[in-house]
Amino acid sequence: MKITRINKIQTMLEKEHSLSINHLCDVFQVSKNTIRRDIADLEKRGVVKKVYGGITLKEISTSSPEPFNLRESKHFAEKKKVARIAASFVNDDDIIYIDSGTTTMHMLPYLVNKKNITIITASINVINSAIAYEGTKKFDLITTGGSLYYPSLAFIGPSVQKCLNNYNITKMFLASTGISIENGATNASISENEIKKNLMKKMGQKFLLIDSSKLDISSLITFCPLDAFDYILLDTQPPQKYVQYCHEHHVNLLTDDVQPASE
Repeated sequence: MKITRINKIQTMLEKEHSLSINHLCDVFQVSKNTIRRDIADLEKRGVVKKVYGGITLKEISTSSPEPFNLRESKHFAEKKKVARIAASFVNDDDIIYIDSGTTTMHMLPYLVNKKNITIITASINVINSAIAYEGTKKFDLITTGGSLYYPSLAFIGPSVQKCLNNYNITKMFLASTGISIENGATNASISENEIKKNLMKKMGQKFLLIDSSKLDISSLITFCPLDAFDYILLDTQPPQKYVQYCHEHHVNLLTDDVQPASE
């Protein structure tokens, strides 16, 4: 199928960094026109750059946001694992904020057995996921509105801040472009960063959801130090320096294979 072939081309490209059209035709046993159409789709995702006779992996600066479709396709299984851990902290009657991001969006399927959950979000993907359960009325959904920020498929702007100021939120599940002990939790979008900073000032528990590929990554701007979170959730055990940091700063570090660093 086309979508399977496109995903395989992307995986191959991430390993090889450049591929020829002739090689792709041989691998998939399809015509050059078919491969060129696949390449056009990958260009829309922001994944590839066309060169003479083939394609190369498009380099994207860490100071600007990657296209959402590119981020969504990376580390898919790891992100679902983190989302499952996060969802286990949601209780009946909770009012939660689910941030925009390619990890937080996967929380919804793990929340279907909770009762009377209110979800507040600026994320188009979270909205769409919640709508899928509309027939069963699993969630009360509050959307912030605002101006659509296409790289993250999320709303931004003053109306988002105004909306969030109206509600008492029991738990906030936030995403980050990358984290480091030195620079804390960072983000590539200034507009989204302001929303995250204001959320960190609210009452309620704060959870950071990241996969391990984001460790030791510093993006454009910091929205808070790591010790501002109650919980940091990862897919696998991080380097010891993070375990030690969380222990010293009373941050609960939780993965599938690490117990909380503090209670």
